[in-house]
Amino acid sequence: MEQNEVNQIVVQCQEGSKESFRRLVREYQSMVFSLTLKMLCDENDAEDACQDTFVSVWLNLHKYNSEKGKFSTWIYSIASNICLDKLKRRKPQLPMLSDERAFKAYATNPSPERQLMNSEWVSIVRVLAAQLSPKQQLVFTLRVLENVPIEEIESITNMNATKIKSNLYVARQQIKQQLIRLGYEQE
Repeated sequence: MEQNEVNQIVVQCQEGSKESFRRLVREYQSMVFSLTLKMLCDENDAEDACQDTFVSVWLNLHKYNSEKGKFSTWIYSIASNICLDKLKRRKPQLPMLSDERAFKAYATNPSPERQLMNSEWVSIVRVLAAQLSPKQQLVFTLRVLENVPIEEIESITNMNATKIKSNLYVARQQIKQQLIRLGYEQE
């Protein structure tokens, strides 16, 4: 959907059109759910965060200003903040021993099929990313897993590019160290 069309739909929503809001939800639901699932690593929590995001969008549509940025950036920002709040309320979780065994078995398997199991690899990285600080996890998820440009991450997180790159560097280093500890060797 083009930005102009999105802006028109947002104006209709601001005027109270529930049908227009349904269109926005249909348009952005998969994007928001993808982010919340990658951030929270739990489908139920991700669904809750996705729902909370759209409730917040509905309640705060009057605050959205298309001149300040894209709607997708604004909704990413809301979803990110909801995920950060949920992560801060969680107790830190260490990977279970069975997870570590599975990671080790995967990391030390030299077969060519390992190269083809990208979705499993992404799942492993997501679990490891869940152990990062909330800010590092947010930046890592947005940049690495969602492929969001640094400039847009600045708008979403209200962090400057240097802080984003610093958090991203630390996140990558921590994940790399965990992978090494689990037996993964760089080729």
